[in-house]
Amino acid sequence: MDWVAKWICPNTELGEICPVFEKEFQLNGDICKANLFLTALGVYEAVLNRERVGEFVLAPGWTAYRKRLQYQQYDVTNLLQTKNHISITVGKGWYHGRMPGWGGSPVQKELQENPVGILMQLEILYCDGRKEIISSDETWTVSESNIRFSEIYDGEICDALFQDLDKKPVTVFHGPFHTLIAQQGEEVREQERLTPVQIIMTPKKETVIDFGQNLTGYVEISIDAKVGEEIVISHAEVLDSEGNFYTENYRGAKAIYRYFCKEGKQTCHAKLTFYGFRYIRLDHFPKNPKPEQFQAVVLHSNLKRTGQFRCSNSLLNRLFENIIWGQKGNFVDVPTDCPQRDERLGWTGDAQVFIRTACYNFDTEKFFTKWLKDMAADQGENGRIGHVVPDILQNPKASAAWGDAATICPWELYLAYGNSEILNTQFDCMKRWIEYIGSTTTDPYLWIGGEHYGDWLGLDAASGSCKGSSREDFIASAFYAHSVSLVIKAGKVLKKDISNYELLYQNIVRKFRETFPEYKTQTECVLAIYFGLADDCMTTAKQLAEMIHAAKDQLQTGFVGTPYLLHVLSDYGYEELAYTLLLRTKYPSWLYPVTKGATTIWEHWDGIMENGEFWSKDMNSFNHYAYGAVGDWIYGVAAGICPVEEHPGYQYAVIAPKPDVRLDWLEASLETRHGKIYSGWRKQDNIWRYEVETPVKTKVIIAGKTHEVTKGSYVFYSEIK
Repeated sequence: MDWVAKWICPNTELGEICPVFEKEFQLNGDICKANLFLTALGVYEAVLNRERVGEFVLAPGWTAYRKRLQYQQYDVTNLLQTKNHISITVGKGWYHGRMPGWGGSPVQKELQENPVGILMQLEILYCDGRKEIISSDETWTVSESNIRFSEIYDGEICDALFQDLDKKPVTVFHGPFHTLIAQQGEEVREQERLTPVQIIMTPKKETVIDFGQNLTGYVEISIDAKVGEEIVISHAEVLDSEGNFYTENYRGAKAIYRYFCKEGKQTCHAKLTFYGFRYIRLDHFPKNPKPEQFQAVVLHSNLKRTGQFRCSNSLLNRLFENIIWGQKGNFVDVPTDCPQRDERLGWTGDAQVFIRTACYNFDTEKFFTKWLKDMAADQGENGRIGHVVPDILQNPKASAAWGDAATICPWELYLAYGNSEILNTQFDCMKRWIEYIGSTTTDPYLWIGGEHYGDWLGLDAASGSCKGSSREDFIASAFYAHSVSLVIKAGKVLKKDISNYELLYQNIVRKFRETFPEYKTQTECVLAIYFGLADDCMTTAKQLAEMIHAAKDQLQTGFVGTPYLLHVLSDYGYEELAYTLLLRTKYPSWLYPVTKGATTIWEHWDGIMENGEFWSKDMNSFNHYAYGAVGDWIYGVAAGICPVEEHPGYQYAVIAPKPDVRLDWLEASLETRHGKIYSGWRKQDNIWRYEVETPVKTKVIIAGKTHEVTKGSYVFYSEIK
């Protein structure tokens, strides 16, 4: 891209008010094509001749801004007239917002020193062959917009009456050009709309609207109002045990929308921010509200749905829908931990445990590729991977299982889509992560020492701890081995010399077995087996099963152990126990939140406890997708649709379903790069009937028997035992 445009900003400080940049221009003939290139330091909404430009909400998106800033290209041929007016309103967004909400960071403070500005270039091709460029420069004006405040955590204030007639000249400044990149990720767009389920009068006599689904987006309100009448709404995920509006778990995020009305019929919604919510409270509303006046607009990255699942158990179906909604709500340009409180960060640990499920549910190749490039850009000089990406926290210490997203995520993308370019692009980042571990440990073949999150939120944690009882050195060393093994696999795909890593891996496994001959927790058993570190995986699987039975068939794993738990059980002959954990409805379990009315995945197994009280006030998100990682077991084991390392991207498939008598039927499908794979089973008298559809050569494994098939639809049978 050859930029002739200049970065422009207001010539005076506007405080919390969002500036609007404007330009009028005239065409000189018939045009054949017109492309608009645009970015901002903040988030923008562009309007050309009273029509919104593009569908990207919160453009230009969130990247490692100090090194990477996306610009967008829009075809505006059909929006242009002889006389034209363009306006671009800019809010703080992720660039200037107060992130994270618990005190800010050096990165954010550095960004906040830059002005709120734009860079725009409109390239016009006339039908007679002439070219013209209209660009941001000294000829533009800037004024106060009617958006009087907008911030990621705190919400937005709009005064529809306000009109600033004092158009001021802009200031040209030395904005970033060296960091500009063309749009790489998926655009965040309005995806669907939900109408209210009910309007509630709470015990506190507050008017609350329930949309029936925890979601990410904003509320659009239609009203016939008088000049100056005011609308104020607050957002919440849940009601308390008495049925009252509850916002304590939002912590410092105000999450308010305020709108001052003009005269007559009008529609309003937030423009430059978003909210996580199921409920809204009408703190101020001019008239008696009617359901048809409100719509919840769902926002998320523009991902194609690829995976589907249904079964005979309604609670399990709801769990699956919760997984889908959790992914939609947290895939807003980056994979965030939660969309509602004063956090909303791209936590690496959450992303790596969930990525395989994410790739089943939606086509996330483009989404994750962009995020991983931000990870590489923000990687420390010593190879450190931040706890979050973009790395606004800049913690000098990396954590095992979080930083290992550097190796796990590229490999999972390769398995899902078969594109080795992601490995090629990220290979240096993967290797440097291994080098970081080697430079920080006190033992060359184990990761000893450091500051880690451990088995975060493990249920076997000591009182007052969130880290679980699994040994941190054990977890770190296990992930060290796993990451090295993935570098070896990636290197082989790329035909690299990985002999040093192969030797390193052999030494890690040897030293791990010497140092950790015993496994003290469920998670330790799971990691030792799943990462191939146990001397005797079958014996360790038996130990794991006995631990679960001793805990009255309850899991005690946290963020680190839970994603692999059911896989380990089913891989070593404990499928029935795996299903027992999956179908359990009492706390702790995946279905317990469903029995409590959950419509997304909770951060804690008991975010709402059995007595109706909340787990905590300050760390209790009800839209936290990490435990939704169980979805990959549902696809890959229950339905049996498995990726194959030797044939990534499902160019060759394995379908090995494992039914359970507690379900009458189950089916799943996956749209791959090669076509649709379908696997379903159901009880038919005293036998299992399996239906399989595949677009490629496939190995179908039914009750231990292997069938090699080609493209087509097939039916198989086995006895119910």
